[in-house]
Amino acid sequence: MFGLFAHAPAALKAVDFAGERSSMVKGIERMAALVADQTCVAKFDSRVARAMANVPRHEFVPYKQRDAAYKDRALSIGKRQSISQPFIVALMTELLQVQDRDTVLEVGTGSGYQAAVLSVLAARVYSIEIIPELGNAAHEVLTRLRFSNVMTKIGDGYRGWKEHAPFDAIIVTAAPDHIPPALIEQL
Repeated sequence: MFGLFAHAPAALKAVDFAGERSSMVKGIERMAALVADQTCVAKFDSRVARAMANVPRHEFVPYKQRDAAYKDRALSIGKRQSISQPFIVALMTELLQVQDRDTVLEVGTGSGYQAAVLSVLAARVYSIEIIPELGNAAHEVLTRLRFSNVMTKIGDGYRGWKEHAPFDAIIVTAAPDHIPPALIEQL
């Protein structure tokens, strides 16, 4: 899988980390209550919590880091990039207020985890990644896990994905220095 998110040995594939996902969600909910003043979110929508509880984050991190997959911290995914900490993924998802009929654009696919979480909540997710190795690896994981309502492409997210606009929500998980005009036009 392009060497970034290597498959687990066959003997370990049965481990699904359900308990770890449940603990992660409880930790996210505790953190939301603690930082409610700064984030305007004291409690996550039950749909967001369910999505976080059901998407296997360990599938989106390099195999050697799977034991840390459900800890509330960012993890390196290679190419000087990281998968955001679970609380930040939940917070960004909550703030989008995605509805089940929405079409969402994600700029910065990374490992594909944020796109997978969004796919549980939205009708369609379009995700753009500028680093080919990351975009290809994320596409492979999303396809293998059957997130069939996520479409990915390699490209510059600065330009958005005009062919599928308008979008009901756009999330930029990369770090631009300003909001690209093309994204505003496509929202």
